Amino acid sequence: MQIAVIGTESLGVRALCCVVQAAGRRILIDPGVALGYMRNGRLPHPRQVAVGAAVRERILAEVPRATDIVISHYHGDHVPLKDANPFQLPLARVPPLPDRIRLWCKGEEGLSPLSLGRREDLAAHLGREPAPAEETGDDVLCFSRPVLHGTPASHTGTVMMTCIRDGAGTFVHASDIQMLNREAVDIILGWQPDTVLAAGPPLYLRRLCADELAAARENVLALAASVSTLILDHHLLRSREGWRWLKELDTEAEGRVCPAAEYMGRTPLLMEADRRELYERYPVPPRWHDDYARGMAETAAFLDGELEREIELIRRD
Repeated sequence: MQIAVIGTESLGVRALCCVVQAAGRRILIDPGVALGYMRNGRLPHPRQVAVGAAVRERILAEVPRATDIVISHYHGDHVPLKDANPFQLPLARVPPLPDRIRLWCKGEEGLSPLSLGRREDLAAHLGREPAPAEETGDDVLCFSRPVLHGTPASHTGTVMMTCIRDGAGTFVHASDIQMLNREAVDIILGWQPDTVLAAGPPLYLRRLCADELAAARENVLALAASVSTLILDHHLLRSREGWRWLKELDTEAEGRVCPAAEYMGRTPLLMEADRRELYERYPVPPRWHDDYARGMAETAAFLDGELEREIELIRRD
């Protein structure tokens, strides 16, 4: 089994996208990307825009190579969008899927009207109506029942988790559970995985109470004690506070707890967490984002050799 994480917050974008090669299959999970349209009154810095563009191109390159495509839910950082902003993946750019590619999508249960519309957009673009994948699967893939996206109080619906097995091990993609839901963690533990890729709690929103943070901590430690590697990323690493929280847990956990960048042997790019500092270090001309949206501005002037190397790794890892 080979696991390649394409996009997460520690790799510079909002996403939880990966490709897993197992049992002769190439499984693309959550082919979407976003950049956090506005943080602290600032649009994405051009350096992050450059990374996001590379992730978009890598996802598009992976689509025709896949044997299976999995969509855990329909938020804009997990699925291509009909009405994508300049920093997301437009559905119109996704090529038609040949019949050989199996499509495993979350069903309608727990979807908001917006997410339901995006599911319908996807079906119309691809020319096929995906059957609900929850609690289905085959000899390599299986999927959870709908589990909460965070907590009930967040009102963000439900997601579907993915388990992949071959003779070399078991991998779980625990999309957006945020470690706030013990039910989801118990399902993962029941699968007995070796490696888990999961979203951590959104500390940057500062809406979590002390009890919720304590529960998240307990869930991380319980999971880390049972798996070889817990890759914890996504919402958690939209702030430096989340990075510190992760590193503290890594020292306490029985197993390995790491961000996706470290799992992939890459330099962490906490570009949303560091957006203010990026603007201070690399000033952005007025109206740059408007010009970029119209195809009249480029990111090249904001790059250096180190970031260019990271972008090249995105394209070919």
